[in-house]
Amino acid sequence: MSKSTANAGPGETPAAEEQGLGAAGSQLSTAPADSLADMPGLGVVGWARWFWRQLTSMRVALLLLLLLALGAIPGSLIPQSGNDETKVADFRRAHESLAVVYDRLGLFHVYSSVWFSAIYLLLFISLVGCIVPRTWQFVGQLRGRPPGAPRTLTRLPAYTTWRTQAEPEQVREAALALLKKRRFRAHASGDAVAAEKGYLREVGNLAFHIALIVMLIAFAWGQLFKSEGNKLLVEGSGGFSNTLISYDDFKSGNLFDTDDLNPFSFSLDKFTGTYETSGPNTGTPRTYQAALTYSVGAYGKDAKTLVKVNHPLEIDDSKVYLTAHGYAPVITVRDGKGKVVFHDAVPLLPLDSNVTSSGVIKVLDGYRNARGVSEQLGISAFFLPTYTPGSETASTFPSLRNPVLNLTPYHGDLGVDSGIPQSVYQLDKSHMKEFKDSKKAQLRANLKPGETMTLPDGAGTVTYDSTRQWANFQITQQPGSGWALGGAITAIFGLAASLFIQRRRVWVRAVRGADGVTVVEMAGLGRSESAKVPEELGALATTLYDQAAGAPDPADDSGDSPGSTDPHAVSTDPHVVPAEKGAEQ
Repeated sequence: MSKSTANAGPGETPAAEEQGLGAAGSQLSTAPADSLADMPGLGVVGWARWFWRQLTSMRVALLLLLLLALGAIPGSLIPQSGNDETKVADFRRAHESLAVVYDRLGLFHVYSSVWFSAIYLLLFISLVGCIVPRTWQFVGQLRGRPPGAPRTLTRLPAYTTWRTQAEPEQVREAALALLKKRRFRAHASGDAVAAEKGYLREVGNLAFHIALIVMLIAFAWGQLFKSEGNKLLVEGSGGFSNTLISYDDFKSGNLFDTDDLNPFSFSLDKFTGTYETSGPNTGTPRTYQAALTYSVGAYGKDAKTLVKVNHPLEIDDSKVYLTAHGYAPVITVRDGKGKVVFHDAVPLLPLDSNVTSSGVIKVLDGYRNARGVSEQLGISAFFLPTYTPGSETASTFPSLRNPVLNLTPYHGDLGVDSGIPQSVYQLDKSHMKEFKDSKKAQLRANLKPGETMTLPDGAGTVTYDSTRQWANFQITQQPGSGWALGGAITAIFGLAASLFIQRRRVWVRAVRGADGVTVVEMAGLGRSESAKVPEELGALATTLYDQAAGAPDPADDSGDSPGSTDPHAVSTDPHVVPAEKGAEQ
């Protein structure tokens, strides 16, 4: 005969204790009791203890985690002084009043501000203060045994019972073997067998919180000791050595030291870019890769490699990413006497997806005009990789199908000797003069590879020799990234275990009844309302029932001799279903 009762929510320790379950219904979790509403005792010690309880509570930890996420939002939306000083300066000029407020709130340096650091440290302390006692408690549970059966099993959420002719000792031995076979931790305790399963739930819970601590440490370590810089290289033109002076721009963490840079070097042999030639995706890159020659250490041997988007070159904890590419026309400038005063590939900045580009050619030294006076030349350049008549302002395809270089020359003083830094891609015309053509209009010329523009009055020539390609590389060094990745993966699996694994307990009691027939009782308890505990208990009861078959209930005898096992005389179905709360059959 089956029986099922439920008088309280499973896993609710106070309710379980009220029902007399005692240790059987306690410690199904290592979560600390919620003491947020507890008032502190008098004195400094009482207040300190109360504050510590609140700080290490899960509710406060989740609140701090939310505040940390919210605090990171302005760091993503507002220019940060550690990342781009130019954007910060532009923002200050455009929003003078708002910039004052942002300065006071530390919003231009969010991740190093006092308030963000305070949230970060409090979250770290909260997690550590929460995890240490829970881990210690869980280790104690693993070293102990599942608690003995409660006095009254009918109070548990899942319950079943039947009578059998088997001896109580035989039933208990069969139950112990069955539970161990089903991977329960089980032991005999008095007239019952106690078993428990689902410890991985708490392992996952603790792993999730420990992983959060690992991630916090890894992120902090990475931010303090990181370095990040960019370098633009032209095909076949020099290379890069991982030293501070080799970078085009560089930024680092507060505790970074230049001695931490990994020793390596590389050069760009060839950039390859191919594009879709037809259809709606015309111009979309198909191949985007850079062939490099690199070496590690001062005397390392050269090696070849290909760097692609999202497939960086990795050297120790440094990564070399391919981030951009463009074209660098090879320009030769001669003065009025035919002397070569400039010959180099000049990288131009892309303006659109078809690599329409612009830039400046600056001739700083060695040039003399027709009168023999030393001057500087500045030539504005506008480049179309694929020129189509009627579309003079933009390229129609990103590859070199019909390259045209538009040049506008100036002469005078570029202002590079004033001590004020200026961009190599911009031309300061305040002290420059235009060259005039025969019609007294500003001199301009469209050149194809191999063509030459002649400057007026014997001032020299400018030749567009050929076109090379350039690639920009971002070199990052962020220690702790491996630990952060490992922590993130562990957190995901830990969270999954804590959500999908249920910790539950099962008890099997076998005692001899007043009429000498063995009475078997089975009951289960889980942490939460779930159909899994009754289903699992029903499966266990069915298997155990096959080894300790049912005997008729004396109340159901109809003239049969005592001990009859006529299956038509009684119900011997041991399946379990959860009863409604407060009901007892």
